[in-house]
Amino acid sequence: MGHSVDNGVRPTRRPWYRQLYFWVLLAIVVGILLGWLAPKAGEAMQPIGITFVNAMKMLIGPIVFLTIVGGIASVADLKRVGITGLKALTYFQIGTILALVAGLVAINVFRLGDGLNVDASRIQATGTAAQYISQGKSENWWDFLVNIVPTSVVGPFVQGDILQIIFMAVLAGIAVNALGRVSAPVLDAVDRLTKIVFKVLNVVMKAAPIGAFGAMAFAVGKYGVSSLTSLGGLILLFYATSIVFVVVVLGSVMAFLRLNIFTMLRHFKEELLLIIGTSTAEPALPGLMSKLEHAGVKKETVGLVVPTGYSFNLDGAAIYLSLAAVYLAQATNTHLSIGQQLGLLAVMLLTSKGAAGVAGGGFIALAATLSTLGTIPAAGIMLIFGIDKFMSECRALVNFCGNAVATLFIAWWDRSLDVDRARRVFRGEEVGPVRPVPADPEDVSEPALGVPAGAQ
Repeated sequence: MGHSVDNGVRPTRRPWYRQLYFWVLLAIVVGILLGWLAPKAGEAMQPIGITFVNAMKMLIGPIVFLTIVGGIASVADLKRVGITGLKALTYFQIGTILALVAGLVAINVFRLGDGLNVDASRIQATGTAAQYISQGKSENWWDFLVNIVPTSVVGPFVQGDILQIIFMAVLAGIAVNALGRVSAPVLDAVDRLTKIVFKVLNVVMKAAPIGAFGAMAFAVGKYGVSSLTSLGGLILLFYATSIVFVVVVLGSVMAFLRLNIFTMLRHFKEELLLIIGTSTAEPALPGLMSKLEHAGVKKETVGLVVPTGYSFNLDGAAIYLSLAAVYLAQATNTHLSIGQQLGLLAVMLLTSKGAAGVAGGGFIALAATLSTLGTIPAAGIMLIFGIDKFMSECRALVNFCGNAVATLFIAWWDRSLDVDRARRVFRGEEVGPVRPVPADPEDVSEPALGVPAGAQ
């Protein structure tokens, strides 16, 4: 298995103008200006953004698979892995409920849909929105449970289905672990392949500013600033609710862990900016995993909790679903009692799990929810389709923050979180490489992507 090498040499910290986050931020600003001042030119930048996101998605599957297999296979006690998984799923469900309630409370207090008096029977769903609505109507609340099991070994990697990849990786990790010494060459190959994939990732990440520029220029050029004004109140309410959720709910969890939510967010600034630029949290997944390992979370905990959270712990999507559904009910004069809203929440606990890793996943989950409930017309989704692009960034940001906090909490719950190291890393202090613990001498953390030079 691989071993960390610490020669005692500490590279000097790179100046701010050579940091990745600076160039990503600059690219976002330039992209916004181009899309605003020259919309047609901005739209023409779409292939650049798509190419970068595709390059990142190409690596997500192998990273998730290899990390989970390596983590489970190297653990001495498989029972501990199962307990960690159950703890994670429990936390995810509680977090999802709190996020759904936050959205319900916000839209019931401000009631932005009242007075619109939209006749749902006259709404015509067209284009991409019609496809999302049709797909949502054809889905059942239990579909995500059935779809966990893939129909082929290569299918999940081709389709980028993270949940199915997790399922296969867990089975493979358990099998390798059960074989003991016989599987040592396999575990060694997994370790070497992981290093190769992370090296490829480092190369791809150098194009992050270009990808963020292309995606942002296209978004502003395509949808324009005018779409922000028509439903600006709803966008502001969603962003405000999300900020309150991150600061109050996630901040309280961090305070319980004796950590600071704001220093954590600053530590992940590169990943957060990448999400803003690309409107998806997937490109930030490898950076989240490696930085959490560097902060003192055990490799197998990160490998199990983070990828699973990307499918099951979608706080941003949950806030959006409950807020948008009740907004549409208000706009179409569909009265929802407290009991019906609680029923809506129960359905969303399941449909929200299908909002990850699929184009238009949020809209499909919303359509599936409305179709299952049967009281709010699904065609009403057309009312908010135009602003969805400007809400997707916020959904992805909250999802990312929620998964970072969830992983830290599960690590604490497993009594394996080095709180002092995490606090120092989040503050930006230089710390040495993570040392393997005696119980699992083969655990080796990959170098943290985006960690300030000298911190590795």
